[in-house]
Amino acid sequence: MTTAQSTIAQYKLKLAHINDTHSHFDANRIQFTIYEQQKELTLYSHTGGYARIAYQLKQAKLAAKDNQQSFLFLHGGDSFQGTLYFNEFKGKANSDLLNMLQPDAMVLGNHEIDAGNEPVLDFLNDIHFPLLAGNMDLSQECQQKCARLANHPKLLDLEPLTQTAKVLLKPLQDKQVAIIGITLDQMTEIAQPDDDTHFVSAIETARRSVAKLKADGIDHIVVLSHLGLDQDRVLAKEVDGISVIVGGHSHTLQGDFRALGLSNMPYGERINNTAILHAGKYAETLGIADITFDANGNVTSLSGGNYFMLDEQFILQASDDVSPQDYLNVRQTLKSHPLILWDDEDSQVQARILQKYRPSLDALNNKILGFVPRNLVHTRLPSKALPHGSEIAPWVSRSMYQETRELGIQVDFALHNAGGVRQSLDKGELSLAEVLGRILPFDIPLVTYEIQGQYLFQILESAINGATNNSVIGTGAGSFPYTYGLKYFYDGRLALGQRIIKLEVLHIEDGKQLWLPLDADAYYTGVSSSYTASGKEGYFPILQANWQRDVEGLSLPGAFTRFISKAQTLDEVLEPQVHYTSHNHLQI
Repeated sequence: MTTAQSTIAQYKLKLAHINDTHSHFDANRIQFTIYEQQKELTLYSHTGGYARIAYQLKQAKLAAKDNQQSFLFLHGGDSFQGTLYFNEFKGKANSDLLNMLQPDAMVLGNHEIDAGNEPVLDFLNDIHFPLLAGNMDLSQECQQKCARLANHPKLLDLEPLTQTAKVLLKPLQDKQVAIIGITLDQMTEIAQPDDDTHFVSAIETARRSVAKLKADGIDHIVVLSHLGLDQDRVLAKEVDGISVIVGGHSHTLQGDFRALGLSNMPYGERINNTAILHAGKYAETLGIADITFDANGNVTSLSGGNYFMLDEQFILQASDDVSPQDYLNVRQTLKSHPLILWDDEDSQVQARILQKYRPSLDALNNKILGFVPRNLVHTRLPSKALPHGSEIAPWVSRSMYQETRELGIQVDFALHNAGGVRQSLDKGELSLAEVLGRILPFDIPLVTYEIQGQYLFQILESAINGATNNSVIGTGAGSFPYTYGLKYFYDGRLALGQRIIKLEVLHIEDGKQLWLPLDADAYYTGVSSSYTASGKEGYFPILQANWQRDVEGLSLPGAFTRFISKAQTLDEVLEPQVHYTSHNHLQI
């Protein structure tokens, strides 16, 4: 590019971004661990939410104008699911409140299409911004169907003739910045798109699209991605010429938060000269990047980070007394942290939430199901701290097992995927709202099935391999299996097909529990969610079942709700039924 062709040497952009907000419109409870004078302090506060994000977006826009920067606000997908707001209003509250935030674009996430194409169409009809899905192929979509997405003016999908992503162009001084949306090409594995809706290779679509843009003289290229950080790294490595990837799906919080007891990851990580941005999850943080490009679309500087938006007031706890000086020290730590903003909020957005949507949730918040005697942590994969994995998922599996048997249906085991559980459980009273809104927000039916023992070995190994990318291309840690009545021992260091080294099934006789070796030739009856039973995320051997039957009137959250209402507490110690050895010889 010669000087005559472009009079501007530097192109400045302020880019705000969020991802995986999952209907978290209110500020979220947050917990930090802070060390002061060798004393460990636990801080409880609230952060984010749409009203605080809306306020900070307005400040960012004003700052961009003052600094003569272009401004973009992008959403990295997965606005749907996650809280009672979605249970009650489906996508209507999401579209309404996102319209108030005024993103320039959002990429299609897998949870937008959990229930097929129709909710996506409803969303498209309501939003005032484009939804990007550049590798979503609608060329074979049925012409007569009601929920037809092809040619929707708000959808930028795959252009069938060129096999490239449809492009959103925005001004960047005397040039244009191109934004294309790339989402999971494994969508049918983890969501429920209609049968006539296909997702083609993310990498190849991006490569063709970038090449076409370059050929058209557009060098400033942003890929709005819902692939997860690992796949964004692959995308950056495999496809030259991408200026910035704004991502989602993996719930990755970039930035140095060691002072708060959280992660330390580079914000704007560079791979093959491409900067990658992620902004955590649940609208807890807002990413704001100040980016300078040269005339050829190369990022010459990037600063900023993911900003928490905290309550001015907070609670401190410690193993011994918390002194007034501790509060002063912690407040100073927070005030001096470069990535902490405060609880200023947009009054219009907050009023919309409080007046239009909150009243429907209050009754559910007031219904108490039982008591949680200690904090129970949900993690998708086992770790050094939690060698048997999640402390919540086994209780969910037990509730599926027990409540199905309460209906007179004899099942031998329950099997559930880690991704169906969304949050940890805090000590204290457990409300119906907490279960339906945070812990088990997916109202998925339960299914029983009869399956031969040999396929249970295959299901477990396949699901774990997929969750850990162990010699296979995985679909994410959400596929990791949790059980009740089925005790398994997995060693990822062994050859494929031999990693389940022992499998036992629970046998109850005269009120006594016995663990018996599972017979590969015998048949067993299991209960799972209909999602797991559909064979997604590595669970495909489950399709070898002799039969599958819906459990009438019982859903995943319904089973847990009934179970905790009867038990009143979760104080029992559950025997571990997950025994996991990682393929890298170290616990993950």
